[in-house]
Amino acid sequence: MLIKEYRVINNCTLKEYQVAQLYSVAEASKAETSGGEGVEVIKNEPYENGKGQYTYKIYHLSSKVPAIIRALAPSGALELYEEAWNAYPHCKTVLTNGYMKENFKLITESMHIDESRGEVENALNLSKDLIEKRQVVIIDVAKDPIEAKDYRKDEDPTLVHSEKTGRGPLKGDWIKTVTPVMTCYKLVTVEFKWFGLQTKIEAFIHDTMRSLFTKFHRQVFCWTDKWFGMTMDDIRALEDKTKLDLDESLSKPIDDTEATEATETVVVKA
Repeated sequence: MLIKEYRVINNCTLKEYQVAQLYSVAEASKAETSGGEGVEVIKNEPYENGKGQYTYKIYHLSSKVPAIIRALAPSGALELYEEAWNAYPHCKTVLTNGYMKENFKLITESMHIDESRGEVENALNLSKDLIEKRQVVIIDVAKDPIEAKDYRKDEDPTLVHSEKTGRGPLKGDWIKTVTPVMTCYKLVTVEFKWFGLQTKIEAFIHDTMRSLFTKFHRQVFCWTDKWFGMTMDDIRALEDKTKLDLDESLSKPIDDTEATEATETVVVKA
């Protein structure tokens, strides 16, 4: 088991981030879904009399892996199941796999704190044992590197200026000086029980999570003029529309040529 706490500093308020995060999740889901692959939203509903919002999603990954693995993989091995309880500012997400069952679990517990610059040492009220086990990672969306394939000029916080808010670009020691500011504290626990592979796979998953958090929060900032001014009612309407769009995208057959090219790319990189 490998535990890390990621601290992502953002140039927005706590209230704004709730809208920004949900907007960006919806947009990212649409971008990743097509040809029977991507995100399928099964449930998106209030829980415990409105305490928060519960979502259940299935991530279909078949064409993301080489053809030989698709052929050999057991049923359920290429799908991930995500349950999330969003009682903002506290959120919890649990990711599992039908084939690995209890041998794989990825848990992300988040607390969002206004006017914080990543300095709160126990935002999630962790036990002394967990504090000793965790590794703290500060994510700087302006300076931290991303993969070349993910880079877009219009999603670069060091270049983007928000016309609606006057924020950005993020330069120099922006984390120490920018206002407004808030921080997402994300405790990520990875458990992958597979003899001979556990340490490597858990480290790989954390590397992937750091990349995802960095890319996602770069988008959150750079899309400020898209989400700024939206209400939670606007967000729920967007989520309903996004679900319809995702269902339609999932029902479309994947292009064989694209699938082959994706497979060859994975093989080469491996």
